[in-house]
Amino acid sequence: MAKSTRATQALDKAKVAYTVVAYEYDPDADRIGMAAAEAIGEPASRVLKTLMAEVDGKAVCVVLPSDHEVSMKKLAAAFGGKSANMMKPAAAEKHTGYVVGGISPFGQRKAVPTVIEESAMGEPYVFMNGGQRGLQVRLAPADALAAIGAKAAAVIA
Repeated sequence: MAKSTRATQALDKAKVAYTVVAYEYDPDADRIGMAAAEAIGEPASRVLKTLMAEVDGKAVCVVLPSDHEVSMKKLAAAFGGKSANMMKPAAAEKHTGYVVGGISPFGQRKAVPTVIEESAMGEPYVFMNGGQRGLQVRLAPADALAAIGAKAAAVIA
C-alpha cells in the first residue's frame, strides 16, 4: 500500500501535520466509514467519510462523521442552493480521480466547494480518507478545514 497519495501530497504542500494510518479495507462492508472506524479502533464520530454530491447541479464535497447521514436540505442550504442530491459513484470517481472507498477531500482532481460537518470541529483530532482504500490520515479538524479551504456547517440529518 502506498503511503504517499495525491491526498498526502496535498497535505504536505499545505504544510499540515498529519499521521498516516493504514488498516485492512473490507470491500464487502455495507458502511465503509463505520468499518474503517472499527478497524482503527476509533469512535465513528472521529472517522469522517467523504461524500460527493451536487447542489443545484454543481459538484460539492461533504465530510461528516461516519455514523451520520447527510441531510440534503441542510447541504443545499450550506451552499446557498435549493436542492442537493448524491453524485453517482462513477461520476464521483471521474470528478475526484479517486475510487469509491478511497475518496479523499484532499488532492481531488478538480477542486470543489467543500463543507465539513461542524460537530467534527469539536474533536481534538479526526481521521479522513488518505486517498486510497485502507488509508486514513489523522489530523486536527481546523487544519483539515484550512487545507481544503472548506467551511464548517451543520449538514447531518
